[in-house]
Parts: sequence; C-alpha cells; structure tokens
Amino acid sequence: MLALIAGRGELPRAVAEAQDARPLVCALTGHAPVGLTPDITFRLERLGGLMATLKRRGVDRVCLCGGVDRPHIRPLAFDLRTLAMLPEMRRALARGDDGALRGVIALFEVRGFAVVAAHEAAPELLPAAGVPTRTHPDTSAGADARIGDAVIEDMGRADLGQACVVAEGAVIAREDDSGTDAMLRGLPGHARGGVLYKAPKPGQDRRADLPTIGPETAVGAVRAGLRGIVIEAGGVIVLDRPEVIRRLDAAGLWLWVRGEAV
Repeated sequence: MLALIAGRGELPRAVAEAQDARPLVCALTGHAPVGLTPDITFRLERLGGLMATLKRRGVDRVCLCGGVDRPHIRPLAFDLRTLAMLPEMRRALARGDDGALRGVIALFEVRGFAVVAAHEAAPELLPAAGVPTRTHPDTSAGADARIGDAVIEDMGRADLGQACVVAEGAVIAREDDSGTDAMLRGLPGHARGGVLYKAPKPGQDRRADLPTIGPETAVGAVRAGLRGIVIEAGGVIVLDRPEVIRRLDAAGLWLWVRGEAV
C-alpha cells in the first residue's frame, strides 16, 4: 500500500489521482495539500508514531510530495518512538535542503519503507522532450539555457533553488525559498523578453523535491513578459499540462522540454 507524505500545493492530489487505489494521505501539520483531504495529520515530533501507524495499516511504500517548510521543533511534543530517532533527525535537519530530504528519506528506508518518487508514482507528470506549444524557441534560447545550466550548478553547490530567469545574456533573478512563482511576481521591469529556466540541482536526490511548474507558473511568465520557459526533460514535473500549454499558447510563449544539454 502507498502512503503520501504530503505537503502544500497541487502535486499530492496529482499523484493521488494517478493511482488505481487511493493512497493513504498523511499531511504535515500546517502544510495541507490543495484539493486533497488528509487521512492523517501529524507533527514531525511524532514521526516515529506515524511510521508505526503506517506499518499497522499495511503501508510498505511512501511518496514524499508537496512543499514543506523547515519545521519549528517543540522538544516537549516528541513521542517515545520519535525520541529514539532524534539523533538521526538532528543530523538530517542540520544539512541544506537536499541533505535534509536525503536524511528524511533515510529515516523511512531504515524502517522498512520503500521511498517512491512522485514521478515514479505518476509517470505522466514528466513530459517528453520537445516543444508542446505552438510557438517554438528562438535562436538565442540555446544560449540562455546554457547560462541556466551554469546558474543551477552554482545554486546546487549552495543547495538553494532550482530556477532562474535569464534576459539578454544576464541572470535577472534566482529562485529562493519562496519558490518559482514568487520569483516571477518579483521580477524587475528589465526581465521582459527573458526566459525562465528550471532544472534539478546537480546530484539532487530525485525521490523528493523534484522541480515543478504548473498553470500559476505560466501565468507568472506571461505577466512578467517572458518569451518562454525551459525545463529539463525527465527532471521537471508539469502539473495540469493542458492548462499550462493553453495559457502559454494564448500569450505566444513557448515551452521547451529540453533533452540533452547542447
């Protein structure tokens, strides 16, 4: 049986809807997914108790999906099972974002759960390489994408962000903890004509926190006056793909699902 360890946003619902049988939905307190009612709501201080509950309910696979903030830990809220995990949890949370996710994944694996990536549970969320929009990338898109490659590699070393905006050969904005859509809302005026680039960080564990775009990303790109979006084929989830393409087509923007870097 599959359980979703769900955070904010649309991704948990998309993964749940792709299953033949409804998964058990477990939401971290304060991080309710959109359009999906949790079966269990839990605090991180009671993760050990949650794992015991999952075992009793026949869960053998878990999928971590959706946005999660670093939690504020309340020492007095720990249950006994989670207290036994405290050294492992401290090591995980002391790392950067990707390191923390690796640590959480290890907590589940050590206790006998298989950790399934969102795109493994719902393969249709990853579009094939190509250009699904009516408008195609212009001749300078390749150069912009190569700049994006370098930026994401640099951001990966700092374990921060998975997206940037490139305009006229310059990096105009880099994603921070606020996310891609917030970055697009805060773009300066000279970002018009730029390109949104999004890809996983080099060496990222792709079983959690795979980059995601959706209709709001398309709306933000149109509002900012960008000319297109580049995402890595096999590395970026697209939520509600028909609506993303519809919005980009209506504004004359392109989406390039980029295969081999060139």
